[in-house]
Amino acid sequence: MEQLPIFLDIRDKRVVVVGGGTAAARKADHALRAGARVTVLADSVNDDFKEWADHPNLTVLSETPRKEHFQGAILAYGAAEDREIDLKVHALARDAGTLVNIVDSPDYCDFVTPAIVDRDPLLIAISSSGTSPILARIIKARLETMLPSAYGRLARFVGELRGRVMEAITDGPARRRFWERIIDGPVADLVLAGATEKAEATLNSELEASRREAARPTVGEVYLVGAGPGDPDLLTFRALRLIQRADVVLYDRLISDCLLNLVRRDAERIYVGKMNRDHTMPQEDISELMVRLAKEGKRVLRLKGGDPFIFGRGGEEIERLAHAEVPFQVVPGITAATGASAYAGIPLTHRDHAQACVFVTGHGKNGRLDLDWKTLLQPAQTVVVYMGLSMLPELTREFLARGADPNLPVAVVENATRRSQRVVTGTVTDIADKVAEAGIEAPALTILGTVVTLRARLNWYHPSSAASDEGDCLHAMPFDPVETSEFA
Repeated sequence: MEQLPIFLDIRDKRVVVVGGGTAAARKADHALRAGARVTVLADSVNDDFKEWADHPNLTVLSETPRKEHFQGAILAYGAAEDREIDLKVHALARDAGTLVNIVDSPDYCDFVTPAIVDRDPLLIAISSSGTSPILARIIKARLETMLPSAYGRLARFVGELRGRVMEAITDGPARRRFWERIIDGPVADLVLAGATEKAEATLNSELEASRREAARPTVGEVYLVGAGPGDPDLLTFRALRLIQRADVVLYDRLISDCLLNLVRRDAERIYVGKMNRDHTMPQEDISELMVRLAKEGKRVLRLKGGDPFIFGRGGEEIERLAHAEVPFQVVPGITAATGASAYAGIPLTHRDHAQACVFVTGHGKNGRLDLDWKTLLQPAQTVVVYMGLSMLPELTREFLARGADPNLPVAVVENATRRSQRVVTGTVTDIADKVAEAGIEAPALTILGTVVTLRARLNWYHPSSAASDEGDCLHAMPFDPVETSEFA
């Protein structure tokens, strides 16, 4: 995040706009709508200013910009569209200690004016940090079509009743859950439909029910969510909703920062990741922690890479939850095998190559692999090995010793679906040496079978060679269905 997104209260504060053209008019318009006292410095102004010609907060001066014009102003805009004048505005505003924005000159901006979706009092600001205003404008246009104007009515409705709810529900988390039910339920639907009186009556009923619930001990809930192999775009809609609802998050080492950015800002984060021979927290302790947190009334998000039911020990965790009578939900995720194969251009099944696919774990016990070799060494079959990187030399030796074709194609996919993804291909004879030479590290997944030969034609994903996992991130601030400040 290169810039801090804030909403600034400029009511009855002074803003200076230098210029009389369309760009200057837009800046003056925004400032006047926000309640500022606007001074425009220009020899003349065009017709775009006619709408506010009689506005009591607008003053137009046919004067050359001087330092005293900027003293005491909270913001200044250089929109003269004359390079010499605009640079002079920048210098004068800086000398006066005023934040300044020079139109179309990111290097001379203390702040940028975002594209705005206005559903007063609900505002959505979109910024590209000055890099691409057109992209911000296109995103604004898309949001305009998604958000009915009635959302402003909903925001006012909530604001008017906020004090009553705060008095009735004093517990912050309980209040947050109440508002989530209201804004994502029938009450909001009634407000959006214009049935405000009926909406208020329904809200009062919900409020009374919440008072009764507050008198009883509460048990929370656990969300066991598969986060997929890495690319945030592969999350399901349901996963995203539950991620943003959780009070506390238990996450493993395969969860990137960009996925954690989607979690509510005030949610507690607990790292419970495990690596080979390095367990931050034993599995039994993780399960007990989920039970304890849920018994405290919290909504617990257990965020796992891939799919929780495919070598993710999700079954063990919900067995413990069921035994403790803790409510839970399970959201499947795209498992590493399907994510890695798709992004590597390697179909797991294909009519000409494989009519079956087997998933196994290569995480050997006591340094030895314990696999059903007879099942794995079948024709027309793809074998996918999870967590087998450290055992790859042993794995390939065993395949060869048990009669595998020495030319059997193999691919190893590192950081599947991420911009840092790398793929090494070879045969069961040489793949271990190629992987070592390339410096492939976990997380990595191994695919064995003739389907690997299809990669040469079907490889569609070409991440930047200079990419890092940072590039995967959604750099926007996490979206909260209801802002945290609603519950303070």
